[in-house]
Amino acid sequence: MSSDNAFHNKYSLVKGVARRARQLQSGAAPLGTSKSMKACRVAQDEIIGGQVRYIVPEPSIKTEPRHTL
Repeated sequence: MSSDNAFHNKYSLVKGVARRARQLQSGAAPLGTSKSMKACRVAQDEIIGGQVRYIVPEPSIKTEPRHTL
């Protein structure tokens, strides 16, 4: 894994693989070739091959409700 990879730790990598595997199981087309037919392995191969982009969402800002008197 390179340092410029958005999957900066094992937890985010696992979450990314799981999300992509669910997409594949739901009918999404594979982005490349893989030796495996299993969605989880195909997703891993896509991520390792740099074929999947990972976007980190902006954190939502929660505001406290204002009470007027």
